[in-house]
Amino acid sequence: MKKVVLVTGANSGIGLALCERLLSQDAQLQLCLACRNMQRADAARQALLVSHPQAQVTLLHLDVGNMRSVLRAAEEFKQKYNRLDYMYLNAGIMPNPRVDHKAFYKGLFSSNVVHMFATGEGLLTQEDKVTPNGLQEVFATNLFGHFLLVKELEPLLCQMDHNSLVIWTSSSNAQRSAFSLDDIQHQKGREPYSSSKYASDLLSLALNRHYNNQGLYSSVICPGLVMTNLTYGILPSFFWTFIMPIMWLIRIFTNTFTLSPYNGAEALFWLFMQKPETLDPMAKYHSLTSGLGNNYTKPHKMDVDENVSEALYVKLLELEDTMRKKLRDEDVDIKAKN
Repeated sequence: MKKVVLVTGANSGIGLALCERLLSQDAQLQLCLACRNMQRADAARQALLVSHPQAQVTLLHLDVGNMRSVLRAAEEFKQKYNRLDYMYLNAGIMPNPRVDHKAFYKGLFSSNVVHMFATGEGLLTQEDKVTPNGLQEVFATNLFGHFLLVKELEPLLCQMDHNSLVIWTSSSNAQRSAFSLDDIQHQKGREPYSSSKYASDLLSLALNRHYNNQGLYSSVICPGLVMTNLTYGILPSFFWTFIMPIMWLIRIFTNTFTLSPYNGAEALFWLFMQKPETLDPMAKYHSLTSGLGNNYTKPHKMDVDENVSEALYVKLLELEDTMRKKLRDEDVDIKAKN
């Protein structure tokens, strides 16, 4: 049976690099690129078909920050496929990142420089905004939209004849200190990206607790420090011109500077080669690159609590019910006006 793989945020960066690696490993798989920008998605598909002319690659219009888009995309996917083996939840945003320049310069010339670049801890803040659905944009895009997609595709993920794996692209910037159960959308804070990524770590643990007995498993990865459009948006271009030689030098002494999307996709690709039931639900699988440029994957225990994980899961289920009711009420209002 041909495997079916869905990748969100697949038109560039780590997502596209992963798709290339997956097709190189298994040319028979059915690959679906789920993207917001369909022009870029089509360009990505054409690029993949150049190197894999016989590949089965389809496109799915999906904006994970828009709940109606998630529901429409899920329905379209269910019409095309009757199973889903691997679901890579890779799409994410870090809007309007701001750098604490004082902390940056202090860290750049200190023994903490590797940790600073690898995690962004104490260095990055973002300005979030509210979506048309009334949700915080980073929360909706990085976490809740993906959660809703998993729920919608549950019939394809939970099947008796095979196990499936949901894989979250998290981050070393997923800090417990940025997350609060009293503010899961991070409306009151300035680190929505870190909060959303820590929440994905918690949610992965909860999904395993609730779905393993139905054949659905969940894992989390960290791609390391990768130079993508998201990363380049953090600092002005002239900064990167200055910093990149330093980063390549530092890479000799640390394995977390994966730098290229291909290297950053290592853990995502490695998980494709594993049996879902053998994976550790408490582990975050890190993409690592040695000073000599060799890629490998290594698990690290996540800093998560099972009670907090379950409490977040319950809150997301409640929010899901609220959002579905809100969308139904909006539909009723539209019909009434017509």
